[in-house]
Amino acid sequence: MSADKNNETLNTVTKMLIDSQKGYEMARDMAKRDNPTAYTALANRADDRAKLVVRFQDEVRYRGETPETESGFMGEIHRAFTRFSGLFQSDTKAALEAIDDGEDHLAEQIEEILKENGLDERTHALLKTASLRAEQGEAFADRLVGAA
Repeated sequence: MSADKNNETLNTVTKMLIDSQKGYEMARDMAKRDNPTAYTALANRADDRAKLVVRFQDEVRYRGETPETESGFMGEIHRAFTRFSGLFQSDTKAALEAIDDGEDHLAEQIEEILKENGLDERTHALLKTASLRAEQGEAFADRLVGAA
């Protein structure tokens, strides 16, 4: 696979990771109103996701290309739906359910990308890291949804 295809893949996932980071930030802000413990945990998750975004962007720069810096349209729709859902249930519960759904979707998308043949070793390693983080994020949300 060409370097351009690896960069394209990295930028595609970067966009998804930015969506995820924004989702954690929105969930953090929603939880702030009624659950300080969830607020802190979500803030830490948002920071961790931001660091992963930077790793992906740095890899694209290392390859001589311009990294993605914007989130995707579907992430915006998901966040709007979460805000709407929060009108009918606890802000924290709505936020955590959105994180759970988002992380599940992210993990599935990355696993599909990992099935592509020819991704170089560096791209594959970053994708595996992102997939693992998404799975951890889903487990985190599951635990907190049960406690909310």
